Amino acid sequence: MLGTFPSKNARFSKDLVVWLDEIQHRLGDLPYGVNLVAHSSNDRYQGDAQICVDMKVPVIITSLAPAPDLVSEVHAYGGAVLHDVTTVRHAEKALEAGVDGLILVCAGAGGHGGRLTPFAFVPEVRRFYSGPILVGGGVGTGGGVLAARALGADGVYVGTRFIPAVESLALPEYKEMVIGTEAKDVTYTPYFSGVPANYLVPSIVRAGLDVNEVTSAQGRAFVSGSRHTVKAWKDIWGAGQGVGHSEGMHTTAEIIDQIATEYDTSRGAL
Repeated sequence: MLGTFPSKNARFSKDLVVWLDEIQHRLGDLPYGVNLVAHSSNDRYQGDAQICVDMKVPVIITSLAPAPDLVSEVHAYGGAVLHDVTTVRHAEKALEAGVDGLILVCAGAGGHGGRLTPFAFVPEVRRFYSGPILVGGGVGTGGGVLAARALGADGVYVGTRFIPAVESLALPEYKEMVIGTEAKDVTYTPYFSGVPANYLVPSIVRAGLDVNEVTSAQGRAFVSGSRHTVKAWKDIWGAGQGVGHSEGMHTTAEIIDQIATEYDTSRGAL
């Protein structure tokens, strides 16, 4: 098990330093990871990346664009870099940048998910890559983990299942919405960022937006602060198609134990 978090979950870069200090103090030599949006649209990328390098974060996960310079810096202190990809071409470009592993973000993933199913994506990438592969997209049960392994993946990304965890810093309303929704309540649209992503429909309704306009959008139509007072990601909440797997509020340890039990049960059933 490897726990990771987006660097921007820490509201400011100075908070990120405090978070990393606490994580390292609590975990000791155990690994953990930080997700960095390696793109010019992220005005904190350079600063947060430098903090992660200076503090020798064991695993860095990059998204949107490969970062070969960062890969070199992380490798210099013995760390590893994984990269989120949504297409086969993105996977090829990431490997050219020297990353240590790929995270195939498939259809149904929370946030900026891809369009490919793991049944197509994993075998295509395995044709030219034998290194570490993780699969993300609707995985929230032990059976899903087993299925990903059967496809040829080494592990999975589980995100939405942990949003309502007791330890999660998500707003109580967000946790309640995740617990109370199912796959039918997730919509895939580029309306908010220009890149298609999965969002919870009830959060769109709650914000007073036209759901039909949002779901039918062919490109970005939302500009925070101009037409609306709500903000994407802050008020419009992301979740994957596996949102229905969360049936209550549990501790992280309880969720992990349940997934492990489901994995063993599914494997035994086969």
